[in-house]
Amino acid sequence: MSKLLAIPLKKPSEVDVVKPLNNLIQSTYNGSTAEEKAQYTEAVNEFSKQRNTAIWKFFEKYEASLEVVYAYYDQICALETKIAASELQIPFKWKDAFDKGSIFGGKISLTHTSILFEKVCVLFNIAALQSSVAASQQLDTDEGLKLAIKLLQQSAGIFQYLKGATPAAVPSEPTPDLSQDTLIVLQALMVAQAQEVFILKAIKDNMKDQIIAKLCCQGEEFYADVLRAMQKESVRSVWEKEWIPTVAGKQAGLHALTQLYQSLACRAAKKIGEEIARLRNAIDLFKAAQTRGGNETYLDEYFSRAKRNLAESTKDNEFIYNEMIPELSTLVSPGKAQLAKPLPIAVPMASNFRDIFTNLVPVELHRALTASDMRKNEIVNVEIMKLREATQTLNGVLASLNLPAAVETTDGNSGLPPSLREKANEVRQKGGIENVQTMLKDLPELLNRNREILDETERLLDEERDSDNQLRAQFKERWTRISSDKLTEMFRTNSKKYREVITNAIEADKVVRQKFEANHKGIELLSLPPEQIQQSLPSASGSVDPTCSSVQRLKQLMEAVDTIKAERDAVESELKSTTFNMKDEFLHALQKDGAIDEPALSLARIGQTLNPLQAQVKESVERQQTLVADIQSAHAAFVSETGTCGSSRDKLYQELATAYDSYIELSGNLQEGTKFYNDLTQLLVVFQNKISDFVFARKTEKEELLKDLTTESSRQAPPATPALPSHYASTSGSGSGCTPASAPGAPPGTVPQQMPYPAQVHMPVPYGASANVPYPTYVPPPMPQSFNPYATLPYPGNYQYAGFPQGPAPGNYGTYPGSYAHQQGGFPNQKPPGW
Repeated sequence: MSKLLAIPLKKPSEVDVVKPLNNLIQSTYNGSTAEEKAQYTEAVNEFSKQRNTAIWKFFEKYEASLEVVYAYYDQICALETKIAASELQIPFKWKDAFDKGSIFGGKISLTHTSILFEKVCVLFNIAALQSSVAASQQLDTDEGLKLAIKLLQQSAGIFQYLKGATPAAVPSEPTPDLSQDTLIVLQALMVAQAQEVFILKAIKDNMKDQIIAKLCCQGEEFYADVLRAMQKESVRSVWEKEWIPTVAGKQAGLHALTQLYQSLACRAAKKIGEEIARLRNAIDLFKAAQTRGGNETYLDEYFSRAKRNLAESTKDNEFIYNEMIPELSTLVSPGKAQLAKPLPIAVPMASNFRDIFTNLVPVELHRALTASDMRKNEIVNVEIMKLREATQTLNGVLASLNLPAAVETTDGNSGLPPSLREKANEVRQKGGIENVQTMLKDLPELLNRNREILDETERLLDEERDSDNQLRAQFKERWTRISSDKLTEMFRTNSKKYREVITNAIEADKVVRQKFEANHKGIELLSLPPEQIQQSLPSASGSVDPTCSSVQRLKQLMEAVDTIKAERDAVESELKSTTFNMKDEFLHALQKDGAIDEPALSLARIGQTLNPLQAQVKESVERQQTLVADIQSAHAAFVSETGTCGSSRDKLYQELATAYDSYIELSGNLQEGTKFYNDLTQLLVVFQNKISDFVFARKTEKEELLKDLTTESSRQAPPATPALPSHYASTSGSGSGCTPASAPGAPPGTVPQQMPYPAQVHMPVPYGASANVPYPTYVPPPMPQSFNPYATLPYPGNYQYAGFPQGPAPGNYGTYPGSYAHQQGGFPNQKPPGW
C-alpha cells in the first residue's frame, strides 16, 4: 500500500520564559524562604531548558523524541494547576503547520500570552510527530505494525481533544491548522490510516477473507469521509498538494480490496457468479485507485491477483459451472468491522514523568484538602447513618407485624408468601448460610495474619532497642549515637494505634458472631429450597380474604415501603459518589489572600453539593413516621377483621423476616470486615518494611561504630569520638543540617547535640513536628477510612484517632495504598477472533 501521510509540524519561536515565570511565582508565593525561592528559580531554569529542547525535538522524527516532548507537555499540565495561568504573560508564538510561506518570506503565525495556547500547539505537534513516526515504520514487521497502529490512534485522540480545547485556548481566530474543520479532517485521517494498518496486519496474519473484506469496507468508508471533509471550501486550500489525490486513491484501493477479499470468500463458498462480478469490479477499482493516486504501482500485487483469479474463475464458469453473473448493484455489502478509534490522552504521557515544580504547592493546600475531604466524609456518613437507622427501624416494625407476609397468604394451605419466597431466593443466591459461615471462619485467619505482622514489627523494634541499650551500657559515653527510644517514638505511637485498631476489629467480630448465632436457625431455614421451607411451616389456622379492605390497604402500604427503600438506596448511592475538587478553589484563595479559610470554603461547597441530598434524607425519615403510623393502624384493622394475628405460622414468618434482615447485614459486615483486614495487611506490610529499613540502617550504623570502637581499643588509644558513618549525611528537607563530629574551635571529642539520622527517600515528615527531634519522624501510610453500613458494629473504619493519618475517601479502596492513574497506549484491544 502507499505510504502513510504525515502531518507537518507547527514551527515554534524561542521565548524567554524565565523572567516572567519567576516573577509570577515570587509574587504569588511571597512568603517563601530564601531556600525555597532558590529552588523555584532552579525549577524555572530547568523548565526553560526543557522547552527549548522539546520544541526542536519535534523535528527529529524518531520514536525516542516522543518521550522528550511528552515530558514537556506533562510539565505544562502540572504547572497549569499550580499558577494562575491567566497571569502568566509570556508571548508564545507558533506558525501555521500547512502554510509554506510566500516569495516575500514569512508564514502565517499567531502569538498569544497564554500557557493554554502553548499547550494546544505542543499537543498539535505531538500528534503530528506521532503521525511521522508511524509513517516511518516498517509495515512488514509486527513491531512496526503495532507501533504505527498505537501512534495513529493516539494522534487521532489528540486531534479529537483539540477540537474542544482550541476555542478556549485561542479566543481569536486560530491559524488554519487549528480551525475546527482542519482538526476534524486530521482526526478522521488518523483513524482511517490506523484502520488501513489494521488491514495490513490482518492480511499478514492470514485472517479469514470475510473478516479482511469487512475491515477493508470500513476503511474505504473512513477514507470517503476524509475525502469529503478535505474538499470543504473552508479547508480545501490547506492541504499538501498530494494529499487529496492520495486519499482518493486509498479510498478506491480499499474498495477494490473489499471486492477482492469478498470474492475469495465467494470462491470458498462456490459462488462463482458473484465471485466473477466482484472481481470485475475490483479490477476497475484498482485501475481507478492507481489513476486517482497518481501511482501506477499502487496495490499492483493485489491487482495482478484479481486479474489472475478472474481469468481462472471465468474459464471454470464457462466450462463447468455456467452460473449467471449478477449485476453489481444487486450484490450485498460484506459488512463493516471497525478496529481503529481515537485513544484518550494518557495522563501523564511520558512513562517517567517528573514534576520539576513539585515544591511549588504549599503545605497549606494539602492540609486543607485533607481536612475538607474528612469534613465531607463525616457529613456524608451522618446522612447515610440516618437512612440506615430509619430503614432498620422500618424493618423491625414490619417484622414485628409479620408484614408483608401476613397479607400475601390467602389460603391456609398455600405455599410461602411471595415476599418470603423472594427473600429466601436472595439468601440462596448469595450463598446461603454456608457463605456466612465461610467468611466467619476466615476472619480469625485474617486477624491472626495482621496480628502476626504487627507482632513481628514490634519484635524488630524491641530487638533493635535492646541491642542499642546493651551496647550503650557497655561503652557508656563512647556510645555516641542517639538512643533508639528517641528515634522510635513515632514508630511506637503508630504501632499502638494499629494495635488499637485490631482490638476494635476483634470487638466488631464478636458482635457479628453474636448476631449470627441469634439468627442461625432462621438463616439456615431460608437457605433451604422453598419446598423444604414449606414443610417446616406449621399449619395455618385459617385463610385471609384477599378482597378485604384492610388487606388491600396493607398491600398499598407495602408498596410504599418498597418505594421508600428504593429511594433511599438511590440517595445513599449519590451520597457515596459525591465528589468535588477543592484544589483549584483553595489554590485561588491562597494566591489571592495568602491563606486558606478551609472551613468556610469547604462548608460552602459541601452545602452547595449535599444540601439537596440532605433534604431528601430528611424528607424520607419524616415520611417514614407517617408511613409507620399508617401501617400500624391498618394492621390493627386487619387483625380486627381477620383475627389471624398470633398463630405459630405468623411467628415463624416474623422470625424468617428478621433472619433475612440479619443475613443481609451480616453479609455486608463480613464483606467489609474481610476487605478491612486485607487493606490492613497492606498497611502493616508497608509499616513493617519501613521498620525493617530503619532497623537495617541502625544495624549498619551500629556495625560501623563498633568497628571504630574495636579498632581504637586494639590500639589502646584514648577514648575519642569515632567518625560518623557515611549515611549521616544531611537529608534534604529534614530541617537540620549534618553536624560534624566536632565543630571548628570546639574541644576534641565534643559530641554534637543533634545528628540527623537519614530518612527514607520520600519519607513524609508530619507538619508541626518538634524542631528538637533530631531525626525525621515517621508517618505510616493512612488507614482505610471506610463507612461502616452497620452503625452498631465498631469496625475501625468508623473511628478516627486524633493525630492518626486518615486514608482515602469512602469507596476509594481501589486506590490504596497507592495507585497511579497511568494510561499507556498499546496495541488496541479490539481484535477479531483468532488475531
